[in-house]
Amino acid sequence: MEPESRPAPGWRDRWSGDPDGVVVLDLGEQPASDYFPRIDEPTPDPRYPTRMVMAASSGLLQLEEDATAAEEVMGVEPAALVRQAEASVADAAAAGLIVPAGRVLHYSSPHGGSWRTQLAPFGLVEVADGEAELLVDVHGMMHDADQKAALIERVHHLAADGVLLMVIFNATAIVQGGMWNALRNGHFAYYTTPVLVEMARELGLVAIGGWSYPLYNNGTTMLAFARAGSRWGGQAASVTALIEAETAAGMLDPVRVSALGSAHDGAVAAVREYLDGARAQGLRVAGYSAASRAVALLTSAGATREDVAVIADASSAKHGRAMPVTRIPIVSPDELLERRPDRVLLFVSDLLPEVRAALPGVEESGARWVIVDPVPREVEPLTH
Repeated sequence: MEPESRPAPGWRDRWSGDPDGVVVLDLGEQPASDYFPRIDEPTPDPRYPTRMVMAASSGLLQLEEDATAAEEVMGVEPAALVRQAEASVADAAAAGLIVPAGRVLHYSSPHGGSWRTQLAPFGLVEVADGEAELLVDVHGMMHDADQKAALIERVHHLAADGVLLMVIFNATAIVQGGMWNALRNGHFAYYTTPVLVEMARELGLVAIGGWSYPLYNNGTTMLAFARAGSRWGGQAASVTALIEAETAAGMLDPVRVSALGSAHDGAVAAVREYLDGARAQGLRVAGYSAASRAVALLTSAGATREDVAVIADASSAKHGRAMPVTRIPIVSPDELLERRPDRVLLFVSDLLPEVRAALPGVEESGARWVIVDPVPREVEPLTH
């Protein structure tokens, strides 16, 4: 069915400024995904309209509006993101895109961590202003409400033969994997390769390299941009292949993208069914990773402390707090083990190898990990 819902009055495309677009995903009213109230804070927690719009002129997928204020980032960098940084730097170096002893400018982001450790062997000089031979943006620009101003600012800092490396959570994987809960406050843009490459082209950049990675359910893409006419040449074949594949997958078609709505409905129903079934069996259920993507999932499923007793997280800054709306307490991994749950819901599937190694006591006690990303799937226990 073709999506018909229009954006709210006064909405403008965050790239072109045009008022025409279509709502491809509507999560209703959701709490801020980066708000973790203290246990004793009064309720109810505020909720806000949460919708994804596809702009008609640019094709950019974007958060329609965000009335929230960014909270302090309290997460701990997972090992999976460290490995991703290592792989990205290795690929960029192999392509000759990192000039030793050159200048580098990092764009901060609450996701993806820093590449400073991985870039250290190249002897780069970090700058905060002026031009640089290397710009590094790991999930950074998606947090800018004004997308055109953000990319213009990056082009301003790019040296004549410099390279801008952008790592994105590719919206193609979001749609194909039904990862509707990637939509959250503070994330203003969701890029596909064809759309981001065209945005860059409008500002005089050409995509000189493209790489895909398995992180985030095969949804991590790194694109390298340089000024048109620079020594790096024209668009790389790897980029053209990504554009063709994502276009063929329907990522410029709002009808295809709106399948995220059905994915939301199916995932919420599946989570609710799993929680009800676990309670009927008398199973003690806990969770791991108080991630922002878990907020909308638990809220939409109407989860309570009777469904999920606690959620453990490696970040000590989150301990003593709770998930918004559901008010499920956030505890330390040690307390999770002490509670001896029968099932542990894992809200970030990429963490499975890491948490299994760090918390062998979960499976040693007879419990099972359950990946909820976003549909529950029990993981077979390790055999020794």
